[in-house]
Amino acid sequence: MKRSATSKKSSRSPRSGARRKVTKALDCEPRTFSLAGRTALVTGSSKGLGRAMALALGAAGAKVAMNYANSKSTADAALADFRERGYEGDMFRADVTSQRQVERLVQAVEKKLGKIDILVLNATPDQPQKPIEKYDWDFYQSMLDFFVKSPYLLTRAVLPGMKRRRFGRIINIGSEVFRRGVPNFSAYVAAKGAQAGWTHSMANELAPWQITVNIVSPGWIPVERHDKDPIKMKNEYKALIPLQRWGVPADVGGIVTWLASEAGAFVTGQDVAVNGGMTVT
Repeated sequence: MKRSATSKKSSRSPRSGARRKVTKALDCEPRTFSLAGRTALVTGSSKGLGRAMALALGAAGAKVAMNYANSKSTADAALADFRERGYEGDMFRADVTSQRQVERLVQAVEKKLGKIDILVLNATPDQPQKPIEKYDWDFYQSMLDFFVKSPYLLTRAVLPGMKRRRFGRIINIGSEVFRRGVPNFSAYVAAKGAQAGWTHSMANELAPWQITVNIVSPGWIPVERHDKDPIKMKNEYKALIPLQRWGVPADVGGIVTWLASEAGAFVTGQDVAVNGGMTVT
């Protein structure tokens, strides 16, 4: 006995067609870490973690604008090393807490390297640890200038182009100290907390333009400025790290590159800890 057309139709799962459509709609193509054709600005990148981030972005193919404020000799050495590796970029001097200098910096970068697609907000001052009675408000203000005012100024400067192109990556460099509530460090911790809050708000505000905003929060990763820190203090911190090793600057550079790339396109508003498991959420 032949089945009727109606019988044939009813024998199929009503969900099978929808399932095929969903499967076709899935984008399973691998996302790459290549930054070819992109331009990145990394503030405070003549040494330390900032230099490592600039190198990582350059290795991924981005043109990188490195930035410094004080030591020209250190900046020149960092740029020479960057170029010797075959990466494309340049070094720009600017105080990124000054509105006038930020505007000039962005204009100079875009004239030399092209429109800024990736903004890494890393510049930082010295951060002495003291009880609150030893801090004055001027010091508190200096922390806010670097970690709230500077991100505000730089983002405002690059945002029109990012919105027009419907592409942008804004990556703040925070710190684990906010999550850990480190004592005798209130000015720095408070400013880093404000930077994290700003990141979360901006992520929601800029998402309609396909601009992602994240914050990377390293633990204590020894760089040049930690050379004279007491060995006892270093050993005590290292003993707390679940992964039982020091982090290295390249650990941070790798996360920043991922967030800047197409592989990180669906990640926004996140606080990514790079500290060997010191803060597990």
